[in-house]
Amino acid sequence: MPSYGYKLMSEEHGPLDLVRNAARAEEVGFDFVAISDHYHPWLASQGHSPAAWTVLGAIAARTQRVGLVTAVTCPTLRYHPATIAQSAATLALLCQGRFTLGLGAGENLNEHVVGHGWPDPRERQDMLDEAIDVINRLWEGSEVSHRGEYYTVDRAKLWDVPAESPPIAIAAGGLRAARIAGENSAGLFATEPRAELVKAWSEAGGTGPRYAEVGLSWAQDEATAVRVARERMRFSLLGWKVMAELPTSQSFEAAAQFIRDDDVREHVACGPDPERHVAAVRKYLDAGFDHIVLLGAGADQLGFLGFWHKELKPRLAKL
Repeated sequence: MPSYGYKLMSEEHGPLDLVRNAARAEEVGFDFVAISDHYHPWLASQGHSPAAWTVLGAIAARTQRVGLVTAVTCPTLRYHPATIAQSAATLALLCQGRFTLGLGAGENLNEHVVGHGWPDPRERQDMLDEAIDVINRLWEGSEVSHRGEYYTVDRAKLWDVPAESPPIAIAAGGLRAARIAGENSAGLFATEPRAELVKAWSEAGGTGPRYAEVGLSWAQDEATAVRVARERMRFSLLGWKVMAELPTSQSFEAAAQFIRDDDVREHVACGPDPERHVAAVRKYLDAGFDHIVLLGAGADQLGFLGFWHKELKPRLAKL
């Protein structure tokens, strides 16, 4: 049976609201919450970007049952994999095993801030592959020294590690990344309903959950939902080949200025009709994903969470 998660859009909400929304998501029956890990918002008009790991610590203390997932963290430039290993181990202990570490090769938008440049896609994936190895070794709890192609670790040891390492899920926008996820025996994370990603991951040895993020825009009327989706989600219609490369929120504002309402209607389920949203989710289930992350655009998150509880959840339970 599929699991359903609620997306904590750190680009759209401040830290206190994110914690409150996570607690409410637990109350209305979501299985997990997944938080974006950004330094900048996609769009300047979104207006937020708190530190995801600090927010996760507060959520761990505020909740009891719901799972926590990074969706996703890039452990290669802005962070060093040794620091991510420590943060993830600590969080797993705080939430008593409810944490999954979602990892990806990142976006220029967030990673350029530390001044190390922005490698080409293949090199970014190779960096991620090495970073995962470092993280897994540190989670074993012994002292680690490592001198690889991209990272050096000098006599590092994690003193607080969970008895069972957190699961890892790796974001894939293409087949090579899906195979890297499979080769690392990790779960999968995607934003498109592409069955070939699941197939490549599985054939490479992938095990564990298959996450997919589905963007939705609920409102009392369709026109409002389309307007909100265009204001808040138009960046996502640019596609990952663009989204991974643009360096600033202003760049995204400029690139997405030509997105029309009709473009939004074509790609995002908008409005009050629950069947339209169910149909959007079904595409991902049919593609082989089993952990569905629902992203509700806009400021009215209590309204979206109520819509999930009363309308979406009962219908999705029948799929």
